[in-house]
Amino acid sequence: MTTPHPVTFEAPDLDGLAEIEGRVVVFASEPSKLDPLARRVNRLTRGALERYLGSPAFEKLAVGDGATLAYPSGLAAEALIIVKLDRRPSVAEARKAGASIGKSAGKGTILVLAGGLRRVEDLALGAQLRAYAFRDHKTQGDNGADEEPVTFRFVVSKPDEAEAAAAAGRALAEGVFFTRDLVAEPANVLTTTEFADRLLALKGTGLKVEVLEENDLEKLGMRTLLAVGMGSASPSKVVVMTWMGGKKADAPLALLGKGVVFDTGGISLKPAGGMEEMTMDMGGAGTVAGVMKALALRKAKANVVGIVGLVENMPGSRAQRPGDVVRSMKGDTVEVINTDAEGRLVLADILWYAQEKYKPAAMVDLATLTGAIIVSLGHEHAGVFSNDDDFADALLKAARGEGEGAWRMPMGPAYDKMIKSSVADMKNVGGRWGGAITAAQFLARFVEDGTPWIHLDIAGVASLPKDGPMSPKGATGWGVLTLDRLIRARFEP
Repeated sequence: MTTPHPVTFEAPDLDGLAEIEGRVVVFASEPSKLDPLARRVNRLTRGALERYLGSPAFEKLAVGDGATLAYPSGLAAEALIIVKLDRRPSVAEARKAGASIGKSAGKGTILVLAGGLRRVEDLALGAQLRAYAFRDHKTQGDNGADEEPVTFRFVVSKPDEAEAAAAAGRALAEGVFFTRDLVAEPANVLTTTEFADRLLALKGTGLKVEVLEENDLEKLGMRTLLAVGMGSASPSKVVVMTWMGGKKADAPLALLGKGVVFDTGGISLKPAGGMEEMTMDMGGAGTVAGVMKALALRKAKANVVGIVGLVENMPGSRAQRPGDVVRSMKGDTVEVINTDAEGRLVLADILWYAQEKYKPAAMVDLATLTGAIIVSLGHEHAGVFSNDDDFADALLKAARGEGEGAWRMPMGPAYDKMIKSSVADMKNVGGRWGGAITAAQFLARFVEDGTPWIHLDIAGVASLPKDGPMSPKGATGWGVLTLDRLIRARFEP
């Protein structure tokens, strides 16, 4: 399991600066505005810092970006990292600057001369998030599991205040890393049973965790969910995580996640090319798990229940077939046109279960649901579908505040005719056009009138084909920060 790199905060010690090994980071916006720590570095390097700040190279740097001077004269450090940043940055600028530092993480110590810089907690969070690397299946050598992790030492004017401000960020980093690890794991490791066991281990954080096995799901009538996993040797499960940190009488927010640990497409088999990426098809469940862990670690004053449906979609002899009709927990019947449109079958049952069991104040489901949303929005934004404008606006505001791309998509009864079935209450796909929208329309049928609901299609953002602003290539943990901010703003006093 990957844990965030250690972060410490300490008071300035100008006398020992020349002897510091590893990497040293300084901040500046222009040559004439150096703080005492940067001025000390400039003197030790015989003006090299000031000369660089006056160069065209520094002028071309965007705010939050950094440049590296290797083995600077006058310092024992192996590198001096110069980050372009004002002393009063925005949250986004501070996190971007932190990410510039985190990119250089490998091993040893990075001494960050932040001094009186504002938003040092966001600087630290950005550094931790960008320094993430999934190494559980590397053995030794370059970037292996035995490599010494980097430590971030932040030199600040008020270390006690910085430590207190950074506490919530540590909880968020833990949640994001937990999500990333789950999404990055290969399917032969992260089976449905292993996934459930990792969630059961969250009891140590104070979460209440319950696992519903196949016989429990059968009794509840979750037959659309069960149908997805019929071809797999891995048993289907539903895991319920509960955090009740708010008032006892307050109805909880329900977070629901699609947890398809591997998706072959079932009988509607996917093409071989790229199928290895379907280890990330449990990204919605991974995000829900990361949010729940973060809430518990920071002792959130909110009531939240996280429910994930864990299945594997395989083309076994018992697998559901195109043309099958299955009955949901709600009682509606679904004609299965394409077994590769399985995520909505999982979500349908857990959406209904959440409402019957917990009477939630609102619901948010997350799923790597459709390739159509990637066609629409690429890898820059998650698709946001909702039956409640105020709730959707609150989530979009939270996403903007955290720098996580999200875009509101349309819904409406005109799309319902596309999932009309001649033999059942509905079909599980609606054809080629508007695929992400018809998927949302399908899910909307399992949301009771009056319950604010958001569906997040995260197929394009849960894992990236190249490095992102706050993450390396691969699993991003998208949504942990956004949902935590939404909960703070809307469900905590």
